[in-house]
Amino acid sequence: MDVRVPVLMDVLDAVFKAYDVRGTVPDQLDAGLCRSMGAAFARYAADTEGAGRVLVGRDMRPSGVEFAAAFAEGAQSQGLDVVDLGLASTDLVYFASGRLDAPAAMFTASHNPSHYNGIKFCLSAARAVGQDTGLDRIKAMVRSGVSPAPAEPGTLSGRDLLDDFAAHVRSFIDLAALQPLKVVADTANGMGGLVVPAVFAGLPFELEVLFGELDGSFPNHPADPIQVENQADLRRRVLDTGADVGLAFDGDADRVFVVDERGEPISGSTTTAMVAAGILAKEPGATVLHNCICSKAVPEIVRERGGTPIRTKVGHSFIKEVMADTGAAFGGEHSAHYYFRDNWRADSGLIAAMHVLEQRCRAGRPLSELRVPFERYAASGEINTQVPDPRAVVERVAGAFPDADQDRLDGLTVDLGAWWFNLRPSNTEPLLRLNLEAPTREECDAHVAELLRLITAPTAP
Repeated sequence: MDVRVPVLMDVLDAVFKAYDVRGTVPDQLDAGLCRSMGAAFARYAADTEGAGRVLVGRDMRPSGVEFAAAFAEGAQSQGLDVVDLGLASTDLVYFASGRLDAPAAMFTASHNPSHYNGIKFCLSAARAVGQDTGLDRIKAMVRSGVSPAPAEPGTLSGRDLLDDFAAHVRSFIDLAALQPLKVVADTANGMGGLVVPAVFAGLPFELEVLFGELDGSFPNHPADPIQVENQADLRRRVLDTGADVGLAFDGDADRVFVVDERGEPISGSTTTAMVAAGILAKEPGATVLHNCICSKAVPEIVRERGGTPIRTKVGHSFIKEVMADTGAAFGGEHSAHYYFRDNWRADSGLIAAMHVLEQRCRAGRPLSELRVPFERYAASGEINTQVPDPRAVVERVAGAFPDADQDRLDGLTVDLGAWWFNLRPSNTEPLLRLNLEAPTREECDAHVAELLRLITAPTAP
């Protein structure tokens, strides 16, 4: 099949993001574009690492069936064999890439609404493919078109790795330490409905799954648990049933948000600190990564537990790179992505959930008590503000704090001792993202108001 059809640049600019491909269906993404991307990714994987096959998985969005099939045709046109993983979570696809040592593509738009779809790519051993690590080259090949390989087209076969993936997730914890608990998991009609019951099978937990039917129209609520309103059903069910722990998964089930027995959400920073503590108990002196918008409590706790904290940029490709360079055992992001060295440095919400449940069982105390030592400051959460010139505003804000410690690891971080903030321009929109932390809620709110006045002040001509 000839896939040398050039694609308009404005469409590619719209769908190729910093870490993946994502767009609306069918005006931005269609089968033809997916076929071209399959050819480009296969050619890139073959040229980069001599790949002879590509793995393809998909979430429950209706367009995924057609798109994954078209992508497979494109990859086969380059002479590469395609292994169809079928319905999968993103972390299952990363597992498959690691276990089978092959590049992979996952069709998902994660937490985005039903009229979106997209692709997350990785090279063999789940190595990240981002804007600076391959996506730009893939985009260029899609733009120019990729000639069919002179060899015979590749083959297509299927592989079911769900049981192997579930056993892999369970291997991260001491199963003998587990005690009976009631757990409610809200999978929001996403891929958690497939993988969560498989992982929990045989464990001493009473599991209830909310909205476990795979339905890419998301009939109950958006599969975006970072928005606390989308945790409302889970929080209510935890209280109504007297559950010990609540877990909220996003659409492709690679992120998890934890809710305690009182129905109170636990932040990604707190979960990062809790998982880090558990890992350091098993691996004293380990290195732990945390991104630059995580709570200051995370590096404090890592040091107190004998570990070495390292601060990183936001984003999976950066964290995986630093993890590879440092040998870090674990990395966490405030957005609830959790990375594990022994998971080919890939992220997995289910592995993080297993760590939290193991700690809850070992402690023998409610999660509402267990969380207290890990929560030391008041945080703003991410506040987005639309501005005409984000970079000019960042410089103006930096100039307002000339005596404070500042760095530009990722956007602007300003540390004033008692409180700190990070201000980052969006990669794709004229937005500034503010994260701020202070000792008390009152101080946090006051400093947020101060920063928002600076951010929204008219820019001098």
